[in-house]
Amino acid sequence: MTTYTWEDVGDRPDKVLTKTEKEAIAAEWNDYETNTKPAVALNDLRLVRDAKLAQSDWTQGADSPLTDSKKTEWATYRQSLRDITDSATSLDDVSWPEKP
Repeated sequence: MTTYTWEDVGDRPDKVLTKTEKEAIAAEWNDYETNTKPAVALNDLRLVRDAKLAQSDWTQGADSPLTDSKKTEWATYRQSLRDITDSATSLDDVSWPEKP
């Protein structure tokens, strides 16, 4: 993570910023960088999870060739995928469930 200091914040051409103003801007940038990384990581996790769900949609249709017990196994797998964001926060710490 990059940590900005007030020296990193250049003067705006239309206004000379005071040290306090520069520190406030630097603090805002640092806060933005810190708070957006987890949101991006969780979004990436959801994208992969959603793709896995889409790949298994066919298992739950009325015309699926699977037996009722296999459909139940797939339904359990799909629920585990939906619940993945309860425990994982990024692709680095996820433990994917096994396909039936």
